[in-house]
Amino acid sequence: MARLIIPRMTAPGVVERPSTDDGKTGGAGPWIVTVYNNETNTWDEVVYILMVATNCPQAEAEMETWEVDNLGKSVVHQADEDTCNTIAGVIAQIGIRVEVSKE
Repeated sequence: MARLIIPRMTAPGVVERPSTDDGKTGGAGPWIVTVYNNETNTWDEVVYILMVATNCPQAEAEMETWEVDNLGKSVVHQADEDTCNTIAGVIAQIGIRVEVSKE
């Protein structure tokens, strides 16, 4: 089985991992973060940024990236509004379209 090598991001600045637990709902909430496909970002870039932004395992990030690539979009996180906005800000750093909305 081939191992996936996660590349270093070349975007300026430091990408910090946000907290994904709002302390009230265990990380879940009525808001969602949706990521949309584009022709700019590579598969590895999207997997990496999803892992950093949502603190999810590689397998989950790969599944969500597959959905983005094949279905055009994927809901990648659910939490309170502030947490979703923070996560969306991290993901947007690579230039991919991301949206925060109420469920």
